[in-house]
Amino acid sequence: MQVNIQIARPFLPLITKKYRIKLYYGGRGGGKSYAFADALLVRATRKKLFAVCLREVQESIRDSVYKLIADRISVHGLPNWQIKADEIINLKNGSRIVFKGLRDQDPQKIKSLEGTDIAWIEEAQTITKKSWEILEPTIRKDGSEIWISMNREAENDPIWVAVGSHPDERTLVVKVNYCDNPFCSEELKIQAEKSRQQNPEDYAHIWLGEPVRQGHTKLMNAEMVRRAFEAKIISSTSPLIIGLDIARFGDDSTVFCFRKGRLCSRFEVYNQYDTVEVANLTTHFIQQYHPARVFMDIGGQGAGVYDILKDRGYGRIVRGIYFGEKAINSDRYTNRRAEMWDSVRAWLGEAVQLPYDESLLDELVSVNKKYDKMGRLQLEEKEEVKKRLGRSPDKADALALTFAEPVYDTGEDTFYGNGRITIEKMFSDANRLSHSSRNEW
Repeated sequence: MQVNIQIARPFLPLITKKYRIKLYYGGRGGGKSYAFADALLVRATRKKLFAVCLREVQESIRDSVYKLIADRISVHGLPNWQIKADEIINLKNGSRIVFKGLRDQDPQKIKSLEGTDIAWIEEAQTITKKSWEILEPTIRKDGSEIWISMNREAENDPIWVAVGSHPDERTLVVKVNYCDNPFCSEELKIQAEKSRQQNPEDYAHIWLGEPVRQGHTKLMNAEMVRRAFEAKIISSTSPLIIGLDIARFGDDSTVFCFRKGRLCSRFEVYNQYDTVEVANLTTHFIQQYHPARVFMDIGGQGAGVYDILKDRGYGRIVRGIYFGEKAINSDRYTNRRAEMWDSVRAWLGEAVQLPYDESLLDELVSVNKKYDKMGRLQLEEKEEVKKRLGRSPDKADALALTFAEPVYDTGEDTFYGNGRITIEKMFSDANRLSHSSRNEW
């Protein structure tokens, strides 16, 4: 039966070539999932076959590519396919597509896959060595194929070591990135170019499919922070944003961060303040400096402060933020904390100003990053940072909170003339700004 589905050229071997193993890897925007789903439907529509879609962990059918395949059937208007609760079948030729998690299967259950024609392993960078060693000899039917799609995470991803690093004549290994995908949207291309300019190493991993370099786990490096310490901005007409990180535990600090566009002028740090005292301080800053927004952490004690401020009539200005809540751009970040901290990283890539503060530097470079199975940025838990740093990164969190939501900004920054100042004057002016700016708002 002819199937009118257009497959991008790099993925045509999934349909036209005979290999025992077909491994595709690359970065975001390469179209691997869509192409694999479409190719599987082409094969299963043309001829009866039994296909299994596998991943390391599948707690429910929603964790699999079940919905993706169902959606592609609908997009292409393919007849004769029935979407059942836990499998997808072709009523005309009897093809079946089922979905399983490898970690949930004992060896005996995995042996039930012996009659598989095509086994598609998705998110293969998460597959363990043990799972692969059990699965590979189980897919033993003559002519059977194992399809592998992955975004490489580390140099020693088990399935890469076993298959991709030294492919034999029966193994096809293809790298596909957004620039190879004719269906990649212009918006994704713009995001990729922005990433390339701002952070080449992140670009190489996220967009080009390169593994994370060993040791390259920091979200920010000291060099970019120290550049921000150099005095370069005299003033800014951008709206004032205050980030408020409220102490959760006895040894944490309550920190206010004051930022106008590219100029972060100062931090106010308070210890052992109760809910009412923090609310009173915030009220004072709102009345004195008239910020456009106060973004505050409302986990723990923060919820009480937020309620008091709303009751006092500041609900238009104050916004409550949970670090662990869903990100605004949930396709790129696991939560708001990762999203806000990455905004700080991007901001530091511009000509910006921070008050000279070695403790702030320590906090900003203390956080390690990684990526989840969907390629989204994820930060290590705050408690892990606190153990390594010896304290909570309260100043850095307050700065991150100033990026919680976009604020309309038509302001301009006033820079020193052509940068013609001495190093001594830069640090002198930076110290002057950090001590005197509290009276200049």
